[in-house]
Amino acid sequence: MRLNLRAIINPSLVGLFLFCSVQYSSAQQGSVIPTGPGSPIGSGDPSPTKVQPATTDALYRIGPGDVLDVRVAREPELSRDSVRVDQAGMIRMPMLDTHIPAACLTETELAQNIAKLYRKYKTEPHVEVFVKEFQSQPVAVMGAVRAPAQFKLQRQVRLLELLTFAGGPAANAGQTVQIVHSGGASLCDKQSASETSDNDSSTFVSYLLDDTLRGKTDANPFVRPGDIVQVPEADQVFVLGNVLKPSAIPLIEPLTVSRAIAIAGGTAPSTKKDKIRIIRQVQGTTAKKEIYVDLTAIEKNKAEDVALLANDVVDVPISGTKSILRSLLGAVVPTVTQLPVRVIP
Repeated sequence: MRLNLRAIINPSLVGLFLFCSVQYSSAQQGSVIPTGPGSPIGSGDPSPTKVQPATTDALYRIGPGDVLDVRVAREPELSRDSVRVDQAGMIRMPMLDTHIPAACLTETELAQNIAKLYRKYKTEPHVEVFVKEFQSQPVAVMGAVRAPAQFKLQRQVRLLELLTFAGGPAANAGQTVQIVHSGGASLCDKQSASETSDNDSSTFVSYLLDDTLRGKTDANPFVRPGDIVQVPEADQVFVLGNVLKPSAIPLIEPLTVSRAIAIAGGTAPSTKKDKIRIIRQVQGTTAKKEIYVDLTAIEKNKAEDVALLANDVVDVPISGTKSILRSLLGAVVPTVTQLPVRVIP
């Protein structure tokens, strides 16, 4: 039996297998947030490329400090490797007397502009631009995250995605996430009035961490070059005295005195439960006040379970007579162990 190969092989599939395009970019220092697949490269086509606005916004835009490779096809004397974009956002190319604006452009847009300038010397030059080193858009994530780091962006990144690259909030993270806009307005912000808003003048913004982790739009902005993202550690309360595990407890959610004692392992034997003491500093002063609660009454729902505030100290006392006995034993027992041992025959 003969097989009809022409009937089996679809010509469109052959064309699909022959088409393959891969671009890879990396930075020499810091962690890099990669671009999506199919990142375009420049060409010498003089006609403007129509791109949907959402796609254009997602592309990486060149900035001061970036290092570029510029290739002119079949013209090695015009090609240049490791072209650094200066602080004004400009580059220089062979045979061109003027500085070429590079900042705020994509690789494709810059390649098209360079191709237009070279038309004075070449017929339909084909130009390609690659970002070799991403240096213009560093952001840092610090504080109570699992992997604090500096990142160099290759595309626009929202706050929630950046936090995931930093490993997410640590166990002791507080209830807010803060962004310090230390880089100020970028060249692109200054050149595009449409992107200028009241937020550009802000130097510090705070969001509820829970809202950011839920992806709420108003708490999940795009980060900007130079931003420092800080996740503060949670405030703490301290449980001391006659509990099984005296400890400092992060105040990551509303916490009551009974729950704090439970987290500290619960009360030890001989606790004077009707005299639990909360030591609280008066806000704005150095004075402190004491609040006494009856833990037994709270457990029986006969008294209010007091909510704790940041830096409260919960002192769980031991019964008076038991306290004296333990103090005596603490002083006597070490002395007894130091006496010489004699055998009575």
